[in-house]
Amino acid sequence: MKPLMLHGHDRAITKIKYNREGDLLFSASKDKQPNVWYSLNGERLGTFNGHSGSVWCIDVNWDTTRLISGSGDNTLRLWDVETGKQLSFLEKKSPVRCCSFSFSGNLAVFATDKSMGQNCEMFVMDVRSPEPVFSPEDNVCRNVLEGSRISSLLWGALDETLITGHENGELNIWDSRTGKKSYDAQGHQGQINDMQFNKDGTMFVTASKDYSAKLFDSETLVSIKTYRTERPINSATISPNFDHVAVGGGQPAMDVTTTSTKQGKFDTCFFHLVFEEEFARLKGHFGPINSLAFHPNGRSLSTGGEDGYIRINTFDQSYFDFHFEY
Repeated sequence: MKPLMLHGHDRAITKIKYNREGDLLFSASKDKQPNVWYSLNGERLGTFNGHSGSVWCIDVNWDTTRLISGSGDNTLRLWDVETGKQLSFLEKKSPVRCCSFSFSGNLAVFATDKSMGQNCEMFVMDVRSPEPVFSPEDNVCRNVLEGSRISSLLWGALDETLITGHENGELNIWDSRTGKKSYDAQGHQGQINDMQFNKDGTMFVTASKDYSAKLFDSETLVSIKTYRTERPINSATISPNFDHVAVGGGQPAMDVTTTSTKQGKFDTCFFHLVFEEEFARLKGHFGPINSLAFHPNGRSLSTGGEDGYIRINTFDQSYFDFHFEY
């Protein structure tokens, strides 16, 4: 397996995201400029220029016309994908940590950090006809969380609910219209760094600092499976074709300067979705892996790391011929 190496960022990758068709790959990093690439050959199409701080989160809508990004410069920005022009922005009082378009693309949700004397806040915005500058009063729903901050989030079924993962390991489900909490669960013992759905949205996988990834029912938050590793997990994703879960992470960046690649455990681990057993590892990065994404056709896996590289790993035929013995 010879990966495509994409190097268009000067600093650590924070998030990678495929569009629905899988022909484009979007990336965010700590160097202020989200990028967009052709996933087939790794050619960079362009950048989205405007942020003045680390970009923590990005999402693209279902028809690949709009991109949303949240940054440490305390702003949320909406972009036109085709031209790269900024359509709108919203300024907050603390960094925007996570954001996501609804399935219809009509709404977007984002959450801010609990810092600089501000509580964590979650906003739902209507983005169908954006003004050049959003007003905080334009929100459809606003929640102020006095407890643990939101570190990851997803839209639930039919855009009716929101699923949030928190710094203290909690999982919550909220009504997207009223902001009322309907379910909560203690999913992990550490911060939930990432959450990603399976193909049909009935389950999602979480990645946590407590050295484990877990599979949850997306309606009841019942824990179904647990995948344990020997390193903090920054990202986890589910294959659209097979019962496979890929997880990636590694020691925090502050410890990496004194750690060799082998000891740092900077490889991607593949687990069987049902049996919870690890069956393969994928090496390559020289630092922790911060984001993972399966291609929508399931034939490749992309990884974004602390080393600033994105690796698009197209699977060999042996991956598709492999059958788990049971």
